[in-house]
Amino acid sequence: MADRVTIQDIADELGVSRNTVSKAINNTGLLADSTRERVLKKAIEMGYKQFSYVNIYNSSKPEVNIQPETNKKEISLFTSNFIGNSHFASTMLDKFQRELSSLGYSFTMHRLQEHEIDHLVLPNSYNEERTAGIICIEMFNKDYCHMLCDLDIPTLFVDSPVTDLDRPLKSDCLYMDNQTNISCFVQEMIRRGKKRIGFIGDIMHCQSFYERFLGYRNTMYLSGLSCPEEYCIIKNKKGEHTPGYDPYREYLKEEIQKLEKLPDVFICANDFAAIDTMYVFKELGISVPQDVYLCGFDDSPESKVTSPTLTTIHIHSQIMGFSAVHLLMSRIKEPSLNFRKIYTETHLIYRESTED
Repeated sequence: MADRVTIQDIADELGVSRNTVSKAINNTGLLADSTRERVLKKAIEMGYKQFSYVNIYNSSKPEVNIQPETNKKEISLFTSNFIGNSHFASTMLDKFQRELSSLGYSFTMHRLQEHEIDHLVLPNSYNEERTAGIICIEMFNKDYCHMLCDLDIPTLFVDSPVTDLDRPLKSDCLYMDNQTNISCFVQEMIRRGKKRIGFIGDIMHCQSFYERFLGYRNTMYLSGLSCPEEYCIIKNKKGEHTPGYDPYREYLKEEIQKLEKLPDVFICANDFAAIDTMYVFKELGISVPQDVYLCGFDDSPESKVTSPTLTTIHIHSQIMGFSAVHLLMSRIKEPSLNFRKIYTETHLIYRESTED
C-alpha cells in the first residue's frame, strides 16, 4: 500500500464503497452509526491523514496513556447559548464526549445565565474540585473568557471572542479554517465575472466571523478589487450582541435598502446570517440567485432545505471533536505547554444560491 492512505484504501480494507467512507469521514449524508464508527475506527488504524494523531490515545505506551486523577474526573462544558442540532458543535460534542468516556472522564454541561456572565461568577452547578478541564463553546464575552483563563484549570475554547484586537486568551483555541475556502469562493466568483462582492455578518461577534471577513477582504485586495463600505454590512443593531432574531433582520433591511445597487455576490458570516438575508431579500422583492448570489458558512441542515439551497462551506465536526480531545488531554497532561491555536479543514459546497 502507498505511504499515504487514501479513502479508496480504507474502502478496500472494509469492502465498502468509496462514497460510504467519504460520508463517514466528512460527516455528510446518511449512514448507520455502526457503519460510521467502523469506518472511522479503520481510518484511525490505517493512519488516514485526518486522524493520524488520534492514535496517541490508542497507544500502549505509558507516557501517553492519560488517566484522570482520583478527584478530577469531570470535563465541564461552558456555553452561553443553547447548542441545538443545527449547530456544528452538536456533532462535534457527541464525538468529544464518547472519546472522553473512553479515557475515563465524565462530561457536564453548564449553560451560563446572562447575570452570571455580567457579574463574572461561575454557575452553581460547577464543581471545581472535580473538574479536570473546561471546554468553552459559544463563549464570546471577553471579560468572562479571561476570568476562566485565570482559574488555572486546563481550558479549551472552540471559537472565541475576537482576539486579534485585544490581549490573547491564556488558553488553547480550536477553530475551523475560516479563510481558505472563502478565498477559493471569491476567486471562483471573479472567474465567473462576478467582481462586485460584499460581506454580511457582525465581524466582532466572534473570532471566526472576523477571520471570514479577513479572508474575503484579503482575497479581494490581492485580486486588485475593492471592498466598498456599502457592500460590507458588518455590524449589528445598536445594543444587540447576538446575530439573528428580529433586531438583526431589521438592521439588515435598513442597510440593504440604503444600497443604490446590489453587488453581484454577498458572502455571509454563517448560514443563519445568509438565511436572515434571504428573508429580508424576499421582503424587498430581491431574488437569489437571479439578482444576487449568496454564500453561507457551516453547512447547517437548514442550508440544504432553503429555497434556493445555499452554497456554503462545510465544517468537519468529527475532526473538530478529535482535535478538541487531543488539545484538552495534552493540556491536562502537561499544563506548562505553550498555548496553541489549531485550525481544522473545511470544504466548499456549491448549491442553487450561486446557480450551481
